[in-house]
Amino acid sequence: MSIHVKRVYAPAEASDGYRILVDRLWPRGLSKDAARVDLWLKDVAPSDALRRWFGHDPEKWAAFRERYAAELAAAPTAFDVIRRAHAEYGRVTLCFAAKDEAHNNAVVLRELLVTPPGSPR
Repeated sequence: MSIHVKRVYAPAEASDGYRILVDRLWPRGLSKDAARVDLWLKDVAPSDALRRWFGHDPEKWAAFRERYAAELAAAPTAFDVIRRAHAEYGRVTLCFAAKDEAHNNAVVLRELLVTPPGSPR
């Protein structure tokens, strides 16, 4: 599956394909024109409580991944929009605002989308 992750503040490129912002909050200081996202999909973002608890603390990363995956599992249709976009456009880029490019919800989301169910992550 051609699903990638990228900071929404990085310049958009044609190679990004269909760009989906997967954060619950709009990125600070970024206009909608500058973001160049095709879709803002708040429904797949972590809950406010989980987002606040995590606070982008790498020490909480493993627990965040598990809690976020559990939230998504409780909403089985959460991935449908992303899968349809992938089927239609071929390449999807999940955009996020966090400064930490390795520890954010888009990374977990991508992992869950490309890893077959039951496979170790």
